[in-house]
Amino acid sequence: MVQLKELANERFSASICIDSFNERIRLDDYSGRVRDVIQSVLQEAAACKASKVIVKVRREHMPLFLEKGFRLEGVFSHYFLGSDAYGMSLFLTEDRMNSPYWLKEDEIVASIQEKPLKKDQGTWQDEYVMRKADTQDIHKLAKLYDAVFETYPTPMNEPDYIQKVMEEGTVFYAVEHDGHIVSAASAEINEPYGHAELTDCATLPSYRKLGFMHHLILALEKELQSMHIYVFYSLARALSYGMNQVFYQLGYTYTGRFQNNCYIFDKIEDMNLWVKTPNES
Repeated sequence: MVQLKELANERFSASICIDSFNERIRLDDYSGRVRDVIQSVLQEAAACKASKVIVKVRREHMPLFLEKGFRLEGVFSHYFLGSDAYGMSLFLTEDRMNSPYWLKEDEIVASIQEKPLKKDQGTWQDEYVMRKADTQDIHKLAKLYDAVFETYPTPMNEPDYIQKVMEEGTVFYAVEHDGHIVSAASAEINEPYGHAELTDCATLPSYRKLGFMHHLILALEKELQSMHIYVFYSLARALSYGMNQVFYQLGYTYTGRFQNNCYIFDKIEDMNLWVKTPNES
């Protein structure tokens, strides 16, 4: 479903992710001759019939990608050891370019940004236990993700997949109630570049008004800071008022939207980018 691949010759090297489920290719890192990088990535996109190519590029290389039809969608602040990465995309089909909810999503962000930041997030009730999850929790986590998401960009409803990402270094925190995990979130860590993506945020519908996600994200941030990771970002469903509000209230900055980014819930959806850097922590 997701294949990580290294492209290289005597002129360049590039790390890409071929994501067949979401019909996209993502360029995560590169060095060398940028024009060759672009050509090679586009060849891979054609070979796997991707409808979208997403790249994270350094500022000085943006004109080379603009030349080939890429457009800026979001800024990953401090992504490359303190230097910004520019999230640019190339759309390869008409359908992938059309986003019927764009104006509504703009309204959601604007409405959230108008709200004052709350200092008090409510008291924690003793019947709920928040803790770091481990491999003994993989079946409980898979059950949570299966219950919350009809479809999801990665197979989080499969215990083997959750075990794999845990073993690769992804950190999970969860809230437990009566022996069941009712809310969870994770952090995918990029140690070489010193940042982490906060992702896999899920809460069972009957527990959604209790503010668990706010506390889970804070716990993950604290864990990451103990590992000397200080730059955090997340892609939140642009139609989810609740998740976007969580990140805004936690001091994250909205830095763009990735159009028709991935399949989640019942359709392909736009995703808002939220970033928190040491200056905002």
